Amino acid sequence: MTAKMEATRKAFGATLAELGAQDERIVVLTADLGGSTQVEKFGTQFPNRYFNIGVAEANMMGIAAGMAMAGLRPFATTFSVFATGKAWEQVRQVIAYPNVPVRIVATHAGLTVGEDGASHQMLEDISNMRVLPNMRVIVPADGPEAAAATRFVADLDDGPVYMRLARAAFPVVHNEEPAFSLGKLDALAEGSDVVLFACGVMVSRALEARDMLAGEGISAAVVNASTIKPLDVDGVLAWTRRCGCAVAAEEHQATGGLGSALAEVISEHHPVPLARVAVRDAFGQSGSAEELLVHYGLTADAMAQAARNVVQAKP
Repeated sequence: MTAKMEATRKAFGATLAELGAQDERIVVLTADLGGSTQVEKFGTQFPNRYFNIGVAEANMMGIAAGMAMAGLRPFATTFSVFATGKAWEQVRQVIAYPNVPVRIVATHAGLTVGEDGASHQMLEDISNMRVLPNMRVIVPADGPEAAAATRFVADLDDGPVYMRLARAAFPVVHNEEPAFSLGKLDALAEGSDVVLFACGVMVSRALEARDMLAGEGISAAVVNASTIKPLDVDGVLAWTRRCGCAVAAEEHQATGGLGSALAEVISEHHPVPLARVAVRDAFGQSGSAEELLVHYGLTADAMAQAARNVVQAKP
């Protein structure tokens, strides 16, 4: 049976429009990308709470901060490369430092932006955001989780959050909208020999890798680490103690993302073999989403091989 395909940005846009009817404090800001980020539907329904700031992302972050300080619930939306690169200083100075509840929701992250190429394929955003004090970082695994996370962040009033979404559609791994809990791991499959931690598009690949490994007699757990900050430290350690080794997979640079966050916890508290499936110190290039994932080794095959390696490395 073919898995349902859905883009996380589309689930976000539909949910945000739904929430707009429930809470008049929700306002949406866009940097002239309302169609691409899927927030135009909100703008059509609530034009007085929809603000196109134009190609001025840094200014948008400042405006969103002011709105949050005034008691509104702003969603600042644009592409990931602009939200976390071009506007990083403003995010640091006027959102993270004063700890104001701005919801930065960035779409078109990672290699799966596709044909737009290296200039728009943001592979450093998780690192850029998780290093900031007060910032929370969420990378939903699929459309249903993106919808659940949107509902969750809409109610936050105690500081900023960054949510990373994709352009392309990829497999849905939740049969229905899950209950989202910030800072908690989401175990999708049990296992005892190795744990596969993944976020975003790589969660569906992890489930494929698990099936491959099962045919070889290797029992792999699959854990969706959609909250990268705050990371579920107790949960990570529980899984690594149970399995004795781990693989981290993400559509991001190997440096600074999910794999780095896991390595920090594992090395400090319970060292076990850990392999990282990620982009290795490289920029992207133009190509289809699937071609790029294959080219950079972000595949189920690569995850399965990484799992074999760490299982063999267990003491």
